[in-house]
Amino acid sequence: MPWPKGEYPSSYKNLPIPLREKAVEIANAILEESGDEGIAIATGLKRARQLMKKEASAKKDKKK
Repeated sequence: MPWPKGEYPSSYKNLPIPLREKAVEIANAILEESGDEGIAIATGLKRARQLMKKEASAKKDKKK
């Protein structure tokens, strides 16, 4: 079951909002492909963290 805007898996409840929104977006895309909620939740969070880290690093490099 995909998560509509404003809803998310309970394991995402303590995440910062931008990270949670990105993780849900990614998890929904994975869920469409695989149909496995467990994999979608875990992979969505992992990839969202990677993207947020990459974006933070790019902003940091831009300031220099």
